[in-house]
Amino acid sequence: MSTGTQATAIVVGGGIGGLAAALALAREGVSVELLEQSPTIGEIGAGIQLGPNAFAALDALGVGEAARRRAVFTERLIMMDAVDATEVGGFDVGEAFRARFGNPYAVIHRADIHLSILEAVQTHPLIRFKTSTRVQALELGDGQATVVDDQGGRHTADAVVGADGVKSVIRDTLIGDEARVTGHVVYRAVVDEADMPDDLKINAPVVWAGPNCHLVHYPLRNGHQYNLVVTFHSREPEVWGVREGSKEEVLSYFEGIHPRPHQMLHRPTSWKRWATADRDPQPRWGLGRATVLGDAAHPMTQYLAQGACMALEDAATLGAAVRHARGDLEAAFRLYENSRITRTARVVLSTRAMGTLYHAKGVERLVRNSLWVGRTQDQYYDAMQWLYGWRVETCLKPLV
Repeated sequence: MSTGTQATAIVVGGGIGGLAAALALAREGVSVELLEQSPTIGEIGAGIQLGPNAFAALDALGVGEAARRRAVFTERLIMMDAVDATEVGGFDVGEAFRARFGNPYAVIHRADIHLSILEAVQTHPLIRFKTSTRVQALELGDGQATVVDDQGGRHTADAVVGADGVKSVIRDTLIGDEARVTGHVVYRAVVDEADMPDDLKINAPVVWAGPNCHLVHYPLRNGHQYNLVVTFHSREPEVWGVREGSKEEVLSYFEGIHPRPHQMLHRPTSWKRWATADRDPQPRWGLGRATVLGDAAHPMTQYLAQGACMALEDAATLGAAVRHARGDLEAAFRLYENSRITRTARVVLSTRAMGTLYHAKGVERLVRNSLWVGRTQDQYYDAMQWLYGWRVETCLKPLV
């Protein structure tokens, strides 16, 4: 701890996870310096999905109502077969779902959820920003933690939280493992309501599952826009990263898809292309006065729509751990990690399995389509209890 009475921390990264971590720490009385490599703090991308567990975390961070004002509350979750346009399975996320899990299911533009947290961060007196600061190294020792930026600047505090994404510099120092490039490419775009086919204006996240590919769409911003995500197994070796995409590449991977979902591929005027990566779960995240959070801790593919949700849970759990440890940040970090590693590992591994189901072909496709036949709404809810039933009140898993 610092020599004064107030603990200090550095959060590396100003994305959803980094902002949420800074807010969680500041709400527990920790003075936070947030370092972001970009010239401005903002968010790129399109839509994300927020399960009840995400709203439980947002409420714990004090920003749940701000997020709700910007979200679109959906009626169902639906999986369709992209080959013959039949429904594989789906369940309601209305009144009964909310009664079961205590919160709704919603979709929101990534910039809007980022802004909902940013507004609270900007007004908190214990948080200060430093943009255009690319962290290149972490040093631990002498009861403090220091990060060094690309201009040689040194930033020292009692502790460091790395929320610096899949290519985390902080994780490289703490763990030193390699990201696993999946070979799956994701294209994301936003389509205006006027350009959305009328028969696909559905108030639900709809997954069209095809052979080695799938397509997802759902409404954003009160239905004025629609999020579109297409994913395929690349024919080429991929390197993790983001760049502009092309309609021609997308179309080349979606041959044999039913005309109903296929029509969506012609609607975007521009695409962003992500080559995806995750990491194998690890039994340890941190060391001493440093830890990681969000994609730096457990990057995952998008098949369960839980990447941002897990980062929000991380932040809320970190705040609860600091409170439980009475401000001892090193002890709080170990409690936080102990409470999160197994759960997030389950999500990472479940996400990989769900990706296999989405992209099934041949007889595997027929097996996939049979899995949910005759399942009741309560059975769907029971199956998702482990994921959607998360609560901050019970999130801590004490060290033994």
